[in-house]
Amino acid sequence: MAENTFKLNLVTPERLVYGEDVKSLVANGTSGSLGILPRHAPLLTSLEIGVLSVTDKDGSVKKYATSNGFLEVNNNEVTILVETAEGMENIDAKRALDAKERALQRLAEKTQEIDLQRAELALKKAITRLKISGN
Repeated sequence: MAENTFKLNLVTPERLVYGEDVKSLVANGTSGSLGILPRHAPLLTSLEIGVLSVTDKDGSVKKYATSNGFLEVNNNEVTILVETAEGMENIDAKRALDAKERALQRLAEKTQEIDLQRAELALKKAITRLKISGN
């Protein structure tokens, strides 16, 4: 590991999504956006649905749509545990747009049959996917 990088492990219940040395990352914490650089102080925080932006050791930026989870920094290593993580190359923009429209329609109906919290989460996820897909 180079002195100007740290190890990042992005993990879902199904798999290791990303496990490389990186220069920096920006995540969507429950208290707001947070940035991590090499030699960051130890930290444990919760994450909300949002965009995870990773600058790899070559300077390329990769973005992931992530769901709720946790981020831990310890000994120049960051572990992110989330329910889901989708890379920008895996996002189907049409599908995300359709999901956004469905969620907006459910929220507008406001009937007792509609689970508003679930519709709000679906909307957040769809908007996050659209952000990283470029739409």
